[in-house]
Amino acid sequence: MISIDQALQIVLESALRAAPEPVPLADALNLVLAENIASGIDSPPHDKSTVDGYAVVAADLATGTARLAILEEITAGDVPHSKVKPGSATRIMTGAPIPSGADAVVMIEQTQIDETAVRPMVEVFDSPLRVGENIMPRGTSLRVGETVLSANQTIRPIEVGLLAEIGRTEVLAFRRPQVAILATGNELVPANRVPAPGQIRNSNGPMIRALVEQAGGVSNDLGIGRDEKEALATLVREGLNSDVLVLSGGVSAGVLDLVPEVLEMAGVETVFHRVQLKPGKPLWFGVKRQPSGNCLVFGLPGNPVSSLVCFELFVRPVLQKLRGHKPSGLERQEGILATEHAQQGQRPTYFPGVLSIEGARREVRTLNWQGSADQRSLTEANCLIYFPPGDRIFTSGTVVPIFLL
Repeated sequence: MISIDQALQIVLESALRAAPEPVPLADALNLVLAENIASGIDSPPHDKSTVDGYAVVAADLATGTARLAILEEITAGDVPHSKVKPGSATRIMTGAPIPSGADAVVMIEQTQIDETAVRPMVEVFDSPLRVGENIMPRGTSLRVGETVLSANQTIRPIEVGLLAEIGRTEVLAFRRPQVAILATGNELVPANRVPAPGQIRNSNGPMIRALVEQAGGVSNDLGIGRDEKEALATLVREGLNSDVLVLSGGVSAGVLDLVPEVLEMAGVETVFHRVQLKPGKPLWFGVKRQPSGNCLVFGLPGNPVSSLVCFELFVRPVLQKLRGHKPSGLERQEGILATEHAQQGQRPTYFPGVLSIEGARREVRTLNWQGSADQRSLTEANCLIYFPPGDRIFTSGTVVPIFLL
């Protein structure tokens, strides 16, 4: 058996990012940029008003009051036609371009139209203005040629908006890895079927598919593979067309644990089998080297909690790397044990737990977990508590590493 750290180093060294590809902006959300993005525009493209009001000459309001002739009205999208001179004003809406001659904008709440005047007039009261007040100058947000996004940034909704603003309808980015999923075992039936005696519903397939999608991969569920060499081989060959193939079950030492043999027949090179880990000891990893790009193959144990732990420790970091992210895996923090825990055995254990936060106190308690087949208890967990190998009593109050689910 190899250690967890050794296994993770091996799988990450085997994960080679594909070359970035042009991606339409509509499909770029959550991808990682592979280029620096420079603006081709100034934003705003002109000096603009940040309020509804009147564009004026600030000197006219030195005393805080004035009576000004209204030249015209400008809304966002309009172009000014008249120059603002001392003694005049242009009514202006938020976002509209500042007319020439104006050097400030007075808010509409501090004005009143003079209805008795022969020509349109506005009275301004209690509004001494500074030059530039309520005006956003051209290029405040963006300038032509300025780098606005950098390679290795994740494209969130706000970046999508910025890219649209500067006219980028396509970007160079790392695509989402394609992940094939194959649950194996004669005992498995689909979730919509009532199991016959000796059968169970396939929970690993849907769970792994959800984990893949959550981790940013594109899942391809191959269904259930029966414990028959030819049937498994057909599905494995299809799965090897993906960036990653994740199987569950069939990697232990049972009579029908055929996965390693079938993978070898398909040309997959065995890299390691079995990790010093609880739960998840039977983990299998291999690589199919092919001209179209290597396929990384994970054989996860069949018990659902083992599958989840192995996915989080090894598959998730690989998907992060393939997507262009730093392969950090689950977020590591610390918590204070709320109850005593007895650790036994020579394998490090990732134990389901619940983290509670009250002020600065971060308390974690173990669940009444019944082993790697106990999926029910895991639904209550929001973290995995790490206990190192060796026989030891961890007393209440001990600070322990935790990994957030």
